[in-house]
Amino acid sequence: MTDSTGSPSGGGGMGAEELFDLTIIGGGPVGLFAAFYAGLRQMKTKIIDSLEELGGQLTTLYPEKFIFDVAGFPKVLARDLAHQLIQQAMQANPAVALGETVRHLEPLGDADNPRYRIMSDKGSHLTRTLMICAGAGAFSPKKLRIPEAPGLENRGLFYACRSKAAFAGKRVLIVGGGDSAVDWSLNLRDTAESITLIHRRNQFRAHEESVRQLQATDVKILTFFEIKSLVGGGGGEQGLTAAVIENSQTKEVRTLEVDAVLVQIGFDTSLGPIKEWPLKVERGQIQVNSHMETALPGVFAAGDVAAYEGKLKLIATGFGEAAMAVNFAKVRVDPKAKFFPGHSSEMTAQHESVVTV
Repeated sequence: MTDSTGSPSGGGGMGAEELFDLTIIGGGPVGLFAAFYAGLRQMKTKIIDSLEELGGQLTTLYPEKFIFDVAGFPKVLARDLAHQLIQQAMQANPAVALGETVRHLEPLGDADNPRYRIMSDKGSHLTRTLMICAGAGAFSPKKLRIPEAPGLENRGLFYACRSKAAFAGKRVLIVGGGDSAVDWSLNLRDTAESITLIHRRNQFRAHEESVRQLQATDVKILTFFEIKSLVGGGGGEQGLTAAVIENSQTKEVRTLEVDAVLVQIGFDTSLGPIKEWPLKVERGQIQVNSHMETALPGVFAAGDVAAYEGKLKLIATGFGEAAMAVNFAKVRVDPKAKFFPGHSSEMTAQHESVVTV
């Protein structure tokens, strides 16, 4: 459901006990695409998300980060991709419940005709099928384990980049060796005064092309270094003046004068109450079969939360998994329906002809 501006409306109270064909847990990119595709299949759909806005990590953690591996976009800002996905999903006018955390799942009916009641911290939702698109689950950035770090958070020490402007004209130290650390080292070059990247190893876990591009820039790369301590200034919004780093191999200690430290060393994730549901969960991921169906009939999973042999954690992969899950959910809801309904242009034309009659 949308408001007068076309933005999704929140709240689970409105029509909470209404029966839906498909309920999607997670309003990130995969969940949004699933809602769009479910609309193509004319399924009555609801999205539930614990965040206060749709878009998942695209809008919450790195809205100004470029994404390069989504088909059709040579590069696209995360926030812009989220905006397009939201627009696409809202075409089918799904119900949206934001700021709502799912707790329990109560199976109703039987294996041939499953129904589920989803209980959250704000109410309950009835659904014929369910798709879990919760990404990695609830996530929080891994933080520096040094005494002075908590007092410097958002006063020079950051664990996410919500706005590049926060680093404008500053001497920035980036910590990490994965895609996020390398990408921000590239993306902030036109904003920061200078960038130094430290990594505790001499090999990066980022895409090879991104590492090649980084090595061709003026970013100073220091391997085998970790932060030993941070030096605070005179208070106020900008409290950071320097970072003390140590080489784990030589034990060399250096003091770098910096204005900002951006830590990108990963996330602590948890499925939360979902891990207590009667699903097969291994290493924080839900096992699915070739139909993207979990151990519970009519309960599907797609995106980073889903696991199977040969799994590749990419947004592009998640889009395909979402389409498969929706089509199998459609057959669950309507056994007379075809698994493959045709191409999107055909489905859209058929839907428009029905609406105009």
